[in-house]
Amino acid sequence: MKSVNSHRMLKLIPAAGLALLLWLPGSSGFAAGTNAPAKLNILFITADDMNYDTPGFTGNRVPDITPNLDRLASEGMWFEQAHVAVAVCQPSRECLMTGRYPHHNGATGFYPVRADVPTLAELLKAGGYQLGILGKVIHLRPASKFPWDFAHDQAELGNGRDPAKYYQFTREFLQQANASGKPFFLMANSHDPHRPFAGAESPAFLRQSPFPPPKRTYTPDEIVVPGFLPDLPAVRKEMAQYYTSAHRCDETIGEILRALDESGRAGNTLVMFLSDNGISEPFGKSNCYLTSTRTPWLVRWPGKVKPGRVNHENFISGIDFMPTILEAAGLTIPPDTDGRSMLRLLNGGQQARRDHVFTCYNEAFGGKPYPMRCLQNKRFGYIFNAWADGKTRYNTEPMSGLAFKAMKQAAPGDKAIADRVELLVHRVPEELYDVSADPAALHNLIAEPAHHNELAQMRQMMLKWMEDTRDPLLPQFRATLEARFATFPKSD
Repeated sequence: MKSVNSHRMLKLIPAAGLALLLWLPGSSGFAAGTNAPAKLNILFITADDMNYDTPGFTGNRVPDITPNLDRLASEGMWFEQAHVAVAVCQPSRECLMTGRYPHHNGATGFYPVRADVPTLAELLKAGGYQLGILGKVIHLRPASKFPWDFAHDQAELGNGRDPAKYYQFTREFLQQANASGKPFFLMANSHDPHRPFAGAESPAFLRQSPFPPPKRTYTPDEIVVPGFLPDLPAVRKEMAQYYTSAHRCDETIGEILRALDESGRAGNTLVMFLSDNGISEPFGKSNCYLTSTRTPWLVRWPGKVKPGRVNHENFISGIDFMPTILEAAGLTIPPDTDGRSMLRLLNGGQQARRDHVFTCYNEAFGGKPYPMRCLQNKRFGYIFNAWADGKTRYNTEPMSGLAFKAMKQAAPGDKAIADRVELLVHRVPEELYDVSADPAALHNLIAEPAHHNELAQMRQMMLKWMEDTRDPLLPQFRATLEARFATFPKSD
């Protein structure tokens, strides 16, 4: 009865007034000039190097750290077992936007995706979407395969850290999308909490654009030191800087969402949030540990996703993002996509083969190769370090700050810290962790007889995945297994 009365009221409005009404805030349930439901809008928000356990909704005890993310989580659902495909920024984002592993899209390091690989941006553009991006623009290449209608990068956004700038440009993009009459896809990328952390010294090339001062500064006694780092004064100082940056990231997210609310299109907008990889600290980013790839992934979709839900069981991967968005938008998923749509999970259903995830890492910024592969399930994490030969020294961005310097200084007088430094720098060919009991991955179980069966099973799963995905590391992995099987007891 309500819809009939609404229809009669619309017939009484002159044509010009009706056209205006269809563009008023709150009217986004209908496409311009039609009585058909509008196509789905998508707002994709990312953080840069935010650890899985940083937001309050994942259980963090740091006071008032992410109020905007916590509210968003209460309005939708989040995934406890979510991972990105690779724990470094550009390759991770190019996996998100192609639905493929790095060795399938060509972006094994800081490289453009191959010309023959379809991107989400291309497919949405062909489907009639208005495309926008804020921040991290140069981390999606080549530009020809990411045909943005609206783009503003780091320097225009207060080094990618100014909440007011994100509000301004989000509002401007949504106004343009309204004027175009098209559904929109906006990828809004905060550069927080990437290094340099708030309060730390910035490199010269970033000083040309001012960093906005944080509204909330954390002290070393307010923060929580991750279990994979030693609790040293310098580590606490750096973690306080990190949490200050994470809170500023949350402010940015709040301003992006405020602009969406003011546009009147929030009711027909699917919002997703995640971090491109884990924290930039030793044993975090640029690795294959649990904390390297695990991400705080949440989804708000009014009328589709029930609010206040947590998916504890199903593993999802960054390669699942593109096929999920395409299915939600009613568009065709390319046949060679590695990922799978998780739309059924968002609707409260279940999917087979969601009990594990494969992740990878290939090389650092600058091209230094450190190829690694990992298989995670709810109980164990198995890592193959193809580069670990006892001589090659690992050196990546997360080791550039106060924490690793403090670890090296403390190592001579603390064997446990010295062992951690040695493992980080030289690694070993294989690692196995009981991540349910040891989420910080402190105790390598690779030589423990009690876990031989689990290790054998995970090796076989890794081998099959490498074969199925035509992983270039396959010959090296086979050689490693052949050398070890001579003395390794067979599973029962």
